[in-house]
Amino acid sequence: MEMIEHSSHTDAARRAGGESWLAAFGIMALNSMFGQKDASGVLRMAIEDLLVDDLAVVSSFGADSAVLLHMVCAINPDLPVLFLQTGRHFDQTLAYVKTLSDRLGLTNVQTLVPDSDQLARFDPDADLWKSDPDSCCHIRKTEPLDKALSGFGGWVTGRKRHQTQERGVLSHFELTDDKRIKVNPLAYWDEEDVAAYKKVHNLPEHPLFGSGFTSIGCAPCTSAVTTGEGARAGRWRGLNKTECGIHFDVNKRISPAMAKAELTLFRDGRFVADPWGKWVEGPAPSEARYAHVPLAQFVANRTAYLAGPHPLGLLVGAGDNVEEVASDLSRFSSIAIEFRTFTDGRGYSSARLLVERMGYKGELRAVGDVLVDQIPLMRRCGINAFVVGHAATRKALEQGVQSAIDVFMQPVGVDEIPLGTRCFLRRANHSNS
Repeated sequence: MEMIEHSSHTDAARRAGGESWLAAFGIMALNSMFGQKDASGVLRMAIEDLLVDDLAVVSSFGADSAVLLHMVCAINPDLPVLFLQTGRHFDQTLAYVKTLSDRLGLTNVQTLVPDSDQLARFDPDADLWKSDPDSCCHIRKTEPLDKALSGFGGWVTGRKRHQTQERGVLSHFELTDDKRIKVNPLAYWDEEDVAAYKKVHNLPEHPLFGSGFTSIGCAPCTSAVTTGEGARAGRWRGLNKTECGIHFDVNKRISPAMAKAELTLFRDGRFVADPWGKWVEGPAPSEARYAHVPLAQFVANRTAYLAGPHPLGLLVGAGDNVEEVASDLSRFSSIAIEFRTFTDGRGYSSARLLVERMGYKGELRAVGDVLVDQIPLMRRCGINAFVVGHAATRKALEQGVQSAIDVFMQPVGVDEIPLGTRCFLRRANHSNS
């Protein structure tokens, strides 16, 4: 595969000709020429008649990509296939690029990479996705693709109507506001159509598909889905975000960005994306994932939850006995401690037991009535993440204003100086300093 910053060739004259032809014929008339499921006919028209030598395929090499790429190869295996190598893909995806390319005979896969200067400036630690996933997508996907597409009059996507509400009005052909033709051969296909095509043509699955990854993007922002969830429910889980930004909707506007105010999890000094959703009754324990299971629910179905393969959290309510799960802590990727009211101190005790006595070292988050004055006290008990819904607390955290505690009646560890006459504790502190 050729690694490129962006495509260098341009063909403005050909693109202008394509637009004139389309304007005369009419986008509606063009769409009416094909049956809803005639993906091959749509693709052949685009490749051989509409945008000859001026068309590229954009592929994520994800869960359904084999279908579209197989159709492409049947018509023209030399067609440029643009793959956005964001630097954050699963290793399995990178292996799948080679698998499909070799199996289908793709001869012109071009790998687009983000601008190194942009990464160094805006995402030097490769963790921008945590605090600003929209900007991360823009740097790693939108900008490289925009540059590459400047050399083409149109491009082919694998989008489908059933995937999201926003995609529910897709047509086979679109004219975007950047004056390019976007071709969506699979617009009307559903999951059954895709599965049937794969089976008939014996196409290799993405290595993660069998583990519940039905839509696959960058690793930090992709999770498996469970029974009853949509195919793209695992993309940007827990966030009001359904698109990376490379697609324009039918009104010629880019998908709206996610507001930073929608980020409610404060961790490592900033508000970050939260993949964990609310616990809901229904899914079998083996299918539970990315939710904090109430402690009583976990205990009642302990064996099934322990056997589940997916990331799981634990919700510790006020009054719950955390010692009941002391031997199971390694099962939880996150534990949420519930603070029902400002005056309820039972959550602090649960946190200290988990961290100091039981040795839990994962994410320990505070949920519920989380106020700015409580956060230093919560930190002392080992809590390292906070779900914040209180506006004043959010503002204080964003501005870096936090309460401070200088002296302690009941010191924790060896770094806190006790108040009062407990001199033996003070001496212990000095002896370890």
